Amino acid sequence: VILRRPRGDDMKAAKYIPLTTEDLRVVVVKQGEPIRRCDIVIVVFVVLLSVLLLLITAHFLLGARVSPRLNISARFDCYPEGVATEELCEARGCYWDSSSSPVCFYGPGFGYEVNGDIRNTSYGYTINAVWKEGQVAPFDGVVQTLRVDVYYDTPYRLRVKISDPSSNRYEVPWPPRSVASKALDTLYKVSIGIETFNFTVSRADSGIPIFSTGTGFIFEEQFLQISALLPSPNIYGLGEHTTRLWLPTNATLTMFSQDSPPIPAQPTENLYGVHPFYLGLEQDGRAHGVFLLNSNAMEVQLQPYPSITYRTIGGILDFYFFLGPGPDQVIQQYTELIGRPYLPPYWALGFHLCRWGYMSANNTLAVVRRMREKGLPQDTQWNDIDYMHSNLDFTYDMIRYGELPSLVEDLHSYGQKYVIIVDPGISSQLPPGQYAPFDDGLKSNVFVMNSTGQPLIGAVWPGSTAWPDFTHPNASSYWTNQISCFQSEVAFDGLWIDMNEPSDFVDGSDYGCPNSQLEHPPYLPFAMRSLRNGIFTKTLCMTANQFLSVHYNLHSLYGLTEANATMSALTTVLNKRSLVISRSTYPGSGAHGGHWLGDNASEWPDLAVSIPGLLQFSLFGVPLVGADICGFNGNTTQELCTRWQQLGAFYPFSRNHNSIGMADQDPAVFDDASVNSTRDALLLRYQLLPFLYTLFYFAHTNGSTVARPLFFEFPADSNTWALDTQFMWGGSLLISPVLAENTSSVEAYFPEDRWFELRTGMEMAARGQTVLLSAPYGFIPLHVRGGAVIPMQAPNTTTAQSGYLYLDDGESLDIIETEDYSLIQYSVMEGFLGSELIGGHGCSVAGVAVLGGIQVFGLTSPPTTVSMNGTVLPNASIEWDQTNKVLGVQLTISNMNYAFNVTWR
Repeated sequence: VILRRPRGDDMKAAKYIPLTTEDLRVVVVKQGEPIRRCDIVIVVFVVLLSVLLLLITAHFLLGARVSPRLNISARFDCYPEGVATEELCEARGCYWDSSSSPVCFYGPGFGYEVNGDIRNTSYGYTINAVWKEGQVAPFDGVVQTLRVDVYYDTPYRLRVKISDPSSNRYEVPWPPRSVASKALDTLYKVSIGIETFNFTVSRADSGIPIFSTGTGFIFEEQFLQISALLPSPNIYGLGEHTTRLWLPTNATLTMFSQDSPPIPAQPTENLYGVHPFYLGLEQDGRAHGVFLLNSNAMEVQLQPYPSITYRTIGGILDFYFFLGPGPDQVIQQYTELIGRPYLPPYWALGFHLCRWGYMSANNTLAVVRRMREKGLPQDTQWNDIDYMHSNLDFTYDMIRYGELPSLVEDLHSYGQKYVIIVDPGISSQLPPGQYAPFDDGLKSNVFVMNSTGQPLIGAVWPGSTAWPDFTHPNASSYWTNQISCFQSEVAFDGLWIDMNEPSDFVDGSDYGCPNSQLEHPPYLPFAMRSLRNGIFTKTLCMTANQFLSVHYNLHSLYGLTEANATMSALTTVLNKRSLVISRSTYPGSGAHGGHWLGDNASEWPDLAVSIPGLLQFSLFGVPLVGADICGFNGNTTQELCTRWQQLGAFYPFSRNHNSIGMADQDPAVFDDASVNSTRDALLLRYQLLPFLYTLFYFAHTNGSTVARPLFFEFPADSNTWALDTQFMWGGSLLISPVLAENTSSVEAYFPEDRWFELRTGMEMAARGQTVLLSAPYGFIPLHVRGGAVIPMQAPNTTTAQSGYLYLDDGESLDIIETEDYSLIQYSVMEGFLGSELIGGHGCSVAGVAVLGGIQVFGLTSPPTTVSMNGTVLPNASIEWDQTNKVLGVQLTISNMNYAFNVTWR
């Protein structure tokens, strides 16, 4: 066997492939002629090479069995659906090696080849690719000819769409994706392989590939597969799962929305939402993003080469690449495509309290009152499904919750808000005329239909149930009408939408599902293979009909479509900004509300995994996110709940919630030490709300993250790449919570910069180091980055009397479009702080918001004079903390729209 180096059209990972006759160089020596020295060298080299190859052959014959002719380092699985055998593997034309994983893998050149010329278009170019003759596809239905469209969308965004030109295959119907013309001066370049179709996306300046596809590309009716080599193993995203932030490079992640609780011990199991987006961090600290716009069930396999393989069971391959180069720039570019996060009302950033099982309006109000008595901040009270009559949407139990309207009035009188749960399942079991939500749905023809054209009936909490089809043109008015009618009875301020994967307590429907390839596809993603009825376990039949397509295609979009309809309805009914919190999400969900991380457990591992969970949703464009503080399932402990309240005070969405039958865990139920700790943490949150609100403003206007990993701010520092036990608010506030039991300290990493303790202003000596911080029972370490300006307010127990800085009225619609706000920029130089109105027309709220003072951290000595707008301030207005080197200046600036400056010398 003679081997040669691979040529350009071979898989880049291949080290050796068989020598062909065109590669042979034959040396002929005639009898009697002297042998030249170079010929002797050649002969000796050939002999030595032959011996070496014999030894290699003996190794394989005596040890591992391997198909002849190939040894490649990047092996892509040719038999992903189960346990392969050598016979099954080679029947597919693939290679076998029992000594490593995968044992069955593709050789070079498997897939399609380019047919015809590359054709220029106004948006880029298009090509055709045809299936190579003689190849064996894993299942019936290979698409013989593909169309590949390359769109130069913007200088930083590229789209590569691979579709079937002969068939009107399902495509995700949003977001809008057309571009008028080809972008110029791009940050990327694209190269196409001809003999074996592949494409490589590289950085234009360095030529470094960020996504390079190769062998094993398959496009069948219900099985699409594509693999690519990546520039580094630093991959983040691909949710929703309970993985750590930095994804393992030996994992297969399933994506298909499912009613499944987050379990830290099962990190790759698919959960409530689907987000086929990842952020890649390259070795030089530059970042890029990759988004596959596909809503069918899929899996993504990561391998340590590093590489990625996508396998999906429907739709098309519609890739978007975002070139950054900063991590936060990648998310800005991604949310520009899928939809910017919405700007929540100011009260939504306060503390929320809920449980399943208050069991009455009086019990609910009693909990609210004990929160008030203990001086614990609370903006919003919630109720779970136990407020309903017989678990029916848009009803309340007139016996146990007969005082519910009065409860809401009490909350509103204290400047507090009220949120209730609504499930998508509408009861179908009451006689006609007795339950308007079902009767109205039938009249509007808005329910998901079965394959015979009747409403599909399954079961959720109220029993037999139908589901609104939120893709139907009549669904929005139907849903708005139900919400409006119930809001006139109970004046809720926001809605919590649950069970919207959608979840079904029977598999498929009350009468099963048809025997169809949609119900039993030839391939199932990895985590779904053990389900009792496969793909329709605990959800609707895949053959169910919705207005836009069959449920097989639209399943993972259900939560997004419900969130859209719900926020639209609340906007119409309330005529101001509201709150929607959804369990199931898809790209674009952040434009319509927030997300909580689901039915976690009251366990320490669940506390720890909540941080990578909220950071992942920051990547997904859903910044209003948090976990159930203290845990949902099981009884918490006082220590766990106290530590969780400290961390939860810095979730962007901060809510304590637990399950029916469990012990009370609202903050007021514990002893004084725990109450004091929670109060201190929440009052700090409320002090920082102007800063948090400003971060949401930037998320809404340019797509920046709110909570973010440390590597977003320090991408060149490899110590931050896998760090998910700390996180930041914006680029300024570092949060280092205690995540372990029975400890009074926490290890915290401080990247190379100046850092100051938030409460005292004391400067940390650590830079680029991990240090052990003191964190006694009632304390969470918080640090401010040098050079930052952190707007704060006087704390209160609700947001109703608080001032603002991002300044608006906290609830009006279209506040950005009408420019009825104030965006103030603070400029800081040595000895100088100045303000300037740089956005909005200067809202009326700014006229009553009072700036009462500033603190300056990190000075080396006290100033001799402090002035405001050129006027020297009296000594009584100046405070100097010699221990922590902090300057305090008392001010009374009553109109924040006007520029001012403070100087110190």
